[in-house]
Amino acid sequence: MRRGLIARSKAELPDAVLDARLARVRAAMGEARLDAIVIYTNNTRPAGVSWLTGFVPYWSEALLLVPRQSDPILVVALTYRVKSWIERTSRVAEVIHTPRIGLEAARLLAANKPDAAVGMVDLDHLSAGIADDFREGGPRLALNDASELFAQARAKADPAEIALAAKAASIAHHALSQIRGDGTDLGKTIAAAEAAARELGAEEIYLAAAPDLSADHRLRRIEGTVAPGRSFAVRASVAYKGSWVRLVRTIGCDRTEDAAARLADAVAQLPGARGFADFPSWLVEGCRVAQPLEPLMGARVTPARSPAPGMLVSVQAQIDFGGESILTGAPALVGGAGEPARLLVSPIFD
Repeated sequence: MRRGLIARSKAELPDAVLDARLARVRAAMGEARLDAIVIYTNNTRPAGVSWLTGFVPYWSEALLLVPRQSDPILVVALTYRVKSWIERTSRVAEVIHTPRIGLEAARLLAANKPDAAVGMVDLDHLSAGIADDFREGGPRLALNDASELFAQARAKADPAEIALAAKAASIAHHALSQIRGDGTDLGKTIAAAEAAARELGAEEIYLAAAPDLSADHRLRRIEGTVAPGRSFAVRASVAYKGSWVRLVRTIGCDRTEDAAARLADAVAQLPGARGFADFPSWLVEGCRVAQPLEPLMGARVTPARSPAPGMLVSVQAQIDFGGESILTGAPALVGGAGEPARLLVSPIFD
């Protein structure tokens, strides 16, 4: 369950932006001869529905119905008491409440066209119970996997999406600036970083740390009192208005500027991986369908998926300098039309 405030800002996410995204998806549906697509959402896989409607669930689950020729409908397994909140934070024609979202969604689609061709986005991650209910509610509906269709339609970030990611990155930057390198208990400074992010409107923030880089490079959740080593790293994963980014900071090392420059050079070569060849470890994450930060390519990602031109990603890397390791990372925008990819913010801190 999320803990931060979720509220829609029409200044940051105007109706016209959501309408344009819907038009892109419908154009793809027309080419694929689909009558409708259905997108599942919950608090761990919210990104597909939030991109089209602005809806981000605190908990529970829902199905978004996108008919090719009528307005979207959200079928939710939430109680009726949250109806007004969903309507305030989402751009949908109707919100329907039911404990069996698959059954109701299929009935709605079948009532309009019993043998409709339906594309299910993220079909492989749909629970068996919802899938069975869907088939019960619409036994003649022709169900297909529309994950790739949707991924291609949403791949290139629009200006509003880039602006939200930049805002999330600025929140992460401010939060990590609270981390102190004076030997203070790491748990206390991480708590201060989380509080700073919440004050700036973060819907969620997850902080992980490698408390002593001379002993272990793995990032983990910090619980209790932890004394940092001479050099340590902290990663902030921040959500703002449905946009997720990661930012990684190393404290206690005098080569962070060199590491940031090498990261920027590697990022500039995306969507290719050649720039990361000399890094002991690296990872590129992005949103293709519903998972906000899906591993796309990296030192231990198999099979790799090259990010699409114009796609927003978050990049992390371990960079070594003469036996000293630095963890660094920041969100980036993949280049397109001959333009190099670039970091949205610098991982360097004053």
